[in-house]
Amino acid sequence: MAKDDLFLLQPPFEDPAYPGEIFYCWHCMLIEGLITTFPRLAEQIEIHRIAWPRPRADLVSRLGSGNQSLPVLILSDTGTGCQGVKQHDDVHFIDDKDAILTALTLRHGIPTPHP
Repeated sequence: MAKDDLFLLQPPFEDPAYPGEIFYCWHCMLIEGLITTFPRLAEQIEIHRIAWPRPRADLVSRLGSGNQSLPVLILSDTGTGCQGVKQHDDVHFIDDKDAILTALTLRHGIPTPHP
């Protein structure tokens, strides 16, 4: 069975727009926290931690050069029932953090975030 692919930024990283600063992506860290809290996620999805610089070849090859923002969940199917699903060629993906959280709940059985 094909798995969903989750792409996250590997911390820490530098952004040339902010010389001398070291960063992490808080959206990615939120999802990293879910993976730590619910370790079965790491068994149910493929997790890819990639470097900051663009172009991000792993994403460009699947989603095109205009879809390199992270985090992104590349779906193993069309994502029926999920919110925020986008499509590039025949690949369906979600690049909104809240929609990713909802998809992880729907598709992989983790609890729902408290409102």
